[in-house]
Amino acid sequence: MAQMTMIQAITDALRIELRNDPKTLIFGEDVGVNGGVFRATEGLHKEFGEERVFDTPLAESGIGGLSIGLALTGYRPIPEIQFFGFVFEVMDSIAGQMSRMRYRSGGRYNMPITVRSPFGGGVHTPELHSDSLEGLMAQTPGLKVVVPSTPYDAKGLLISAIRDNDPVVFLEHLKLYRAFRQEVPEEEYTIPLGKADVKREGTDLSIFTYGAMVHESLKAAEELEKEGHSVEVVDLRTISPLDIETIIASVEKTGRAIVVQEAQKQAGVAATVVAEINDRAILSLEAPVLRVTAADTVYPFSQAESVWLPNYKDVIETAKKVLTF
Repeated sequence: MAQMTMIQAITDALRIELRNDPKTLIFGEDVGVNGGVFRATEGLHKEFGEERVFDTPLAESGIGGLSIGLALTGYRPIPEIQFFGFVFEVMDSIAGQMSRMRYRSGGRYNMPITVRSPFGGGVHTPELHSDSLEGLMAQTPGLKVVVPSTPYDAKGLLISAIRDNDPVVFLEHLKLYRAFRQEVPEEEYTIPLGKADVKREGTDLSIFTYGAMVHESLKAAEELEKEGHSVEVVDLRTISPLDIETIIASVEKTGRAIVVQEAQKQAGVAATVVAEINDRAILSLEAPVLRVTAADTVYPFSQAESVWLPNYKDVIETAKKVLTF
């Protein structure tokens, strides 16, 4: 075991897959010699050469088109979108082409593409760098969408994503890149896509969340425990497809739930989780399922983001409403 940050775990996963499969390629803006803006690909260009790890022009649409062409000819591309706020420039490739190719071709072609991208707030980035746009991806049939919250999960999930024959959007929260270290196996291992993880067991209330909000939720659960409340925290990890079985099992155990996401409230992943609970386990509920989210506004400039972003205090406030209903 080694102590790794999330960024180190991601680099390790990329290195393993480049070694395992010569058809695996990494490309994007500054991912080559520079090792990426956050150094996620540091050292890989030197180890594997210009033909396996290379820079592209500053053109996300070109990165998407190249990924599709390579996948159609037998490669396993790992493109990086430098910040996920730039996804609008490549939406047609991801939502209009990659996601539909298997259906369009009657199963003849796979799209084994893993689109990596950093996202998320709390680090004072410029506009369009911190937006949580995962809801756009989760609403697109044919895509798998993964959001790890720990170094251990990041490595195992990324290896699984790269080996998957469907397109995967793999989102890495900026605030978690170097937030803490965790023991991570140095050898290869996988974590199944579409499987949630119960990060904390509880009996009184279930919190469903993902990404950086996992840590805010765990902090809230610790504070609520001091007041005598046993809170379960479920890390969704994959937000499309959702692990419905784990979600419903948790609700049936606790009878109460809230869903926490960093993104704006309207039409988000949290709304889907609430709907699934109502569809499948409404008779197990002792209170309405509430959400903790950001406000339905444009992501604010960095001076105001600490007010706009949800935090553990918001989670506690909402949890108490459900616990005392």
